[in-house]
Formats: sequence, C-alpha cells, structure tokens
Amino acid sequence: MELPGSFVENMRTILGEELDLYLESFQKPRFMGLRVNTSKISVEEFERIQPFHSLRKVPWTKNGYYYTEEDAPTKHPYYYAGLYYIQEPSAMTPASVLPVEEGECVLDLCAAPGGKATELAAKLNHTGLLVANDASASRTKALLKNLEVFGAPNILITSEMGNRLDQYFHEFFDKILIDAPCSGEGMFRKQSHMIPAWERQGPEYFSRIQREILRQAAGLLKPGGMMLYSTCTFSELENEGSVDDFLKGHPDFHLADIPWCEGFCPGRPKLVNSMFPLHKCVRLFPHKIDGEGHFLALLQRDGEQKKYVPEERRRMTRLPAELEEFLKDVKLPFSLSGIQVLNTKVFWIPEGIGRCQGLRALRFGLYMGELLKKRFEPSQAFAMVLKKEEYGSVIDLSASDQRVIRYLKGETIEIEEGESSRENGWQLICVDGYPLGWGKLLRGTLRNKYLSGWRMNA
Repeated sequence: MELPGSFVENMRTILGEELDLYLESFQKPRFMGLRVNTSKISVEEFERIQPFHSLRKVPWTKNGYYYTEEDAPTKHPYYYAGLYYIQEPSAMTPASVLPVEEGECVLDLCAAPGGKATELAAKLNHTGLLVANDASASRTKALLKNLEVFGAPNILITSEMGNRLDQYFHEFFDKILIDAPCSGEGMFRKQSHMIPAWERQGPEYFSRIQREILRQAAGLLKPGGMMLYSTCTFSELENEGSVDDFLKGHPDFHLADIPWCEGFCPGRPKLVNSMFPLHKCVRLFPHKIDGEGHFLALLQRDGEQKKYVPEERRRMTRLPAELEEFLKDVKLPFSLSGIQVLNTKVFWIPEGIGRCQGLRALRFGLYMGELLKKRFEPSQAFAMVLKKEEYGSVIDLSASDQRVIRYLKGETIEIEEGESSRENGWQLICVDGYPLGWGKLLRGTLRNKYLSGWRMNA
C-alpha cells in the first residue's frame, strides 16, 4: 500500500521515532470485534452460551470481544436476536467512555449506522430518551434497523443539522456523543480505498465541518452535562485542533478525565500550541493496541446539572378493542400512557418528545404494529423489545434447530405438539429464550411473520 507523502510526514511529526512501528502495523491482520447488548443479556450469560471458538476480551470496554473470521458471528441466530453488534474494537471506545446513566436524555449527533447509538441505548436500558440523529436521511434507515434489532423503544430517529435540533432541544441533553465525520486516516489500514478520498478532501475540509458540529452541539447540552467528541483519524488539525478551537469559543466548557487503559496515549497539546490541557484527550494507535485507532475528548459544561422532569402525559381514554385484546397476552415493559394511535399505526412514545412537531424524523418511539380489519398486527420492532416471559405464547427453539434458520429466511415451519402453550394464534418465536420475531400458528404450521427486509440471505 502506498501512503500519501504528506500523510506520512504528518505522522512523523506526531509519532517521531515510532513512525516505523506504525508503518509496520499495516502488515498485521485486521482486528474484528463484537459488542454484547447488555440490555438483553449480561456479559456473564453471554460468555456462558456464546458459540464461538476464539473470543477474547477488548480491554477498554466491559462488553467487547475480539473474534476471528472462522467464528462468522453475523450468520448465527444470536446476531438476529440482537445479542451483539459487530464493531471495530477501537470504535467501541466513545460510547464506552461517555458515562451514560439510566433515565438520562442522550443525543448521538452523528449516529448512522448505529454502532455507538446501540451501546448508548443499552446503557439507558429502556429508560430516558435516546435521540439518534444523522444529517443523511438515507443513512438513518440502517440506524433505525440496528436500534430496533437491539430492542430499544425509547428512541427518536432524526435527520437534522444541530442548529435545527436546537430549536427543539436547547440545553436539553444530559450527554451528547459526536463521532464526527473525518478524513478517516485510522481506516487506511483496513480500507485502502479511502486514500484517494483523503487526497481529495483531507483534514482541512473535515476540520471545518467538525468545528461547526461542535459549535451547534454546545447549545444542546445542559449545564453540567458531558459531551464526547471522537474521530477515527490521526490528524492534529481534526483532533486537538478542533477541541482547542471549541474551547477558545466556549469558556463554559472544560476537558474531563477519561478512564485510562493500557495502550492509550495522551493528546498532544504542543502540536497546536494550546493553552488548554489537551493531554487529557486520548489517542489510540494501531501499533499500540489491537485496533485501527481513534481519538477521544470528553468535554463537560460548567454549571449544576438539573434532572429532566417529564411533562404529564394524557393517556388515551380507551385503546382500540383489537389492540386491547392483543395486549391481554403481553406484560408491557413500559407504561400504557405512552401508547398513541396515528391513523392505523400504533406507537409507544417515550417521554420528552411531545414537542417535536415539524422535526424531520424517521421514527418517534417504538412502532408497535398496525390495526388491520378488526385485528392488530404486531411489528418486528415490538417483538425485539419483549422478553420471553413477557408474552403469553412462545415457541422457543434451540440455536442448533434448523427450523431457526428456516424461520430467519422467511420460510413456513412445522411446530410439534407441546412446543407452544396454545395450538393457534400469535406466537413469539425465540432462540434459546431470546426473541426473534412473530409467527402465527394454525394446526401445527407456523405462518412466518419475520420482517422481509431483515431476513437471512439464502
């Protein structure tokens, strides 16, 4: 691989005598990772049931693991059950470092395709509110799917710029994550096709975008709140330079400490001749860790953090009879007061997003299903939010049962006597106790209701 000369010289300035070690890392194999969805399964339980040969822990996050190609985790039914997300190991750091607590209002400002957002959702554990935003409307479709697979009901998926969000959410969020668009120097090792793009639009181009994103995000954060800025590039202009520029214009913000891990390197304030303690930033390099590289800066706004008090919501006086009938079999993991019917579609709306009329959004809360000809048809997303014990009739198949793969491919499958608690009607289909989707049983034959766009390829 031939690297641009100007890039190599920039890395020489950053790394000095370690440049040769960095260049040697291009000859090493890439590292692949998966991150456990702790809102569905504990790390301990995952380690007990995981079917892979060679998992080992990622040191900077409690729920991350390295895997090898022979493991093929995207082909296993547990992947479709949302028990884990495939993510490059060093990219696990931003959401791991941001100290999200249950009940908080959290924004992922550049969220697609959802790697960081799914971890933020898992940390919230069905509480509070996660606004997952991406300026690209087309990219929000993958973002929505990944959050739905993870079983996150408390979501708002938007496609806006930060200044538009500020009209609705000024000083609203407890925590914000900005994994900013960048020149992607950290991806050169595994995606060499990014080099021509870097030569066309390099650090100078992206640093302007990053500084505008940071400026817009500042007004969305509560006093006392925290904001994590990250990139997958090594450029000091995009990293320490963008943080330095932000702090100069926002004296009510300061850098907070990031929990240290072996292999982390401090930020480099001398590169930008900064008066701020940029050594508190963290750099990850591929010759220091088993990963591609990342940059992190944890910013905190001065002031006392006030807890969000949700507005009182008025419950629907009466749910449609067909919905009410279906819900008799459901132990809802959330309050009925959030259920709203819009035309024929049924949603559960989390607290905090009643003010959003006019916002460009792909999803407000959880899409529960649709009212059709005096019946309620539950959605795929609704199945993924539930636990096995929260629905009245379950068909629980083993991961080794070939019917699981056939179900995930959208095929009709046969169910033996005793495998369901009732002979006919809606069934929650599970693999080893973890929901995959719906089916409708009729005299031993399961009509497949697995969402067509999610099906496993033949």
